[in-house]
Amino acid sequence: MMRKALLTAAVFLLAVSAWAQQKQVVTTPDAPKAIGPYSQAIKAGGLVFTAGQIPLDPSTGQIVGVDAAAQADRVLKNLQAVLQAAGTDLEHVVKTTVFLKNISDFATVNEVYGRYFRDSPPARSTVQVANLPREALVEIEAIATLPGSH
Repeated sequence: MMRKALLTAAVFLLAVSAWAQQKQVVTTPDAPKAIGPYSQAIKAGGLVFTAGQIPLDPSTGQIVGVDAAAQADRVLKNLQAVLQAAGTDLEHVVKTTVFLKNISDFATVNEVYGRYFRDSPPARSTVQVANLPREALVEIEAIATLPGSH
């Protein structure tokens, strides 16, 4: 009976250990700190899932840029920093979601976005939203693969 209990406990501990290794929190001082109860990114199953990035300067925590182009540039720099901290980069991004306060900024943001995703751009959805945190005009989240994980 004791042997069966020890075996069951060992299997349970192995399962918990494997589960804990599947999900890793990613943090970096090179991107804005989370402004709520969430992580900058999560690594799980060979993928990286970023939180939505808004145009905050990582050192001041303040919004950068007054127009959609400047804000999109800062957002993509923040996204790069989070991905780098996770061990990947923009080239490994497979999906993004772009949130715009004004869909009329689509062409402007698209032009900036295209500078960061030149070859093999990821799948993307772009939606207009009623509002974004800190009155931002642009927010982008991404899903990326980890190099060597496929």
